[in-house]
Amino acid sequence: MDDIHRFLAHAIRLETDSARRYEELAEAMRTLGDREVADFFREMAHYSRLHLNDAMTRGGFHSPPELAPGEYRWPDGVSPEAAGWGGVDGYMDVPAALELALDGERRSLEFYRGIAADTGNPKVGTLARAFADEEAGHVAQLEARLARVAAGRTGA
Repeated sequence: MDDIHRFLAHAIRLETDSARRYEELAEAMRTLGDREVADFFREMAHYSRLHLNDAMTRGGFHSPPELAPGEYRWPDGVSPEAAGWGGVDGYMDVPAALELALDGERRSLEFYRGIAADTGNPKVGTLARAFADEEAGHVAQLEARLARVAAGRTGA
């Protein structure tokens, strides 16, 4: 992907999907009674919205650009944050919610890394690497929280 605006349109869609997913997970964890994890997911939704706003600003967009479905170039034919998303059900526990979020972040990380590696446009490459670095941070946060849950501990 060599066009900066097309790249940013993808990033905006990805971050929009991410924020929605995190809000759904936050609500599910609130319903489950785990306020700490619900707050964590709300914080992650906030970060997604910050990334979305950054992409909007960089592209000079006043409203999110809309590409036709066939114009998006997703690895699996769908936004990395929407791939594998079956929604949240009443039986989802904390580890399952964290795993679902981690899957989306890993897919997003690979998406941005792939663009950085394949683009012929240095500006797109620089932005894709920066977005990949942010996603790598989210992956690390989720992995650390999952490890604490697996060890029977909680905490932010």
